Amino acid sequence: MADRTRHYRRLLARLGLLRRFARDDDGAAAVEFAFVSIPFLLLVFGIIELGIAFLVSMSLENALIMADRKIRTGDAQNTTKEQYLKDVCAQMSWLGDSCAKSITLDVRVLPSFADASKLKKPVTGSTCFDTGGPSSIMLVRGYYKWPLITPLLQQAVGGTAGDREVTFATVFVNEPYSETPVAIKCS
Repeated sequence: MADRTRHYRRLLARLGLLRRFARDDDGAAAVEFAFVSIPFLLLVFGIIELGIAFLVSMSLENALIMADRKIRTGDAQNTTKEQYLKDVCAQMSWLGDSCAKSITLDVRVLPSFADASKLKKPVTGSTCFDTGGPSSIMLVRGYYKWPLITPLLQQAVGGTAGDREVTFATVFVNEPYSETPVAIKCS
C-alpha cells in the first residue's frame, strides 16, 4: 500500500510540474519567432532572388538590343560569333566571366515574319550565326542560364538543376545599307 501511495505522489508531482510548465510563458516570443522566421526569411530571399533574375532578364534584353544595332546597320557584316558574344557580354559586364559560359545566342535570317513563330528553341550546338544582308529579316535570340539558390524557388520556377533560363528574342529588318544581296547561311 505504501508503494502505491508513493507512486501516486510522484505522479501528482509530475503532473504539477507539467501544469507549471504549460502555464509558464517565458520564452514564448522566441518560440513564436522560430516558427515565423523560417517562412519569412524564405520569402525575403525569394523576393531578392527573383529581383536579381529580373535584373538579368533586363540586362540580357538591353545587351541584345545594343548588339543588334550593329547587325541592323550593317556594321556586323564581318563579325564572328565570338566577337558578337563579346559585344553582348560587354553590355552585361556586371556578370563577369559567367556571361560567356551561360549564354546561348542564335542569330539567323528569316524568309518572312511569319516564320519567326514556327521556330523552336535551338538545341545547344545547333545555333546559327548569320548577320544577313541588306533588308534581311533577322531573328536574334538569347538564352541565359541563371542559377537559383533559394530551395523552394528552384522547384517553383527553376529549369534543369535549379537554373532559370532567361530568354529574349527580337525580330527586325536590316537597313538597306547596300545593293549587294547576301546568301542565307543557316536555314
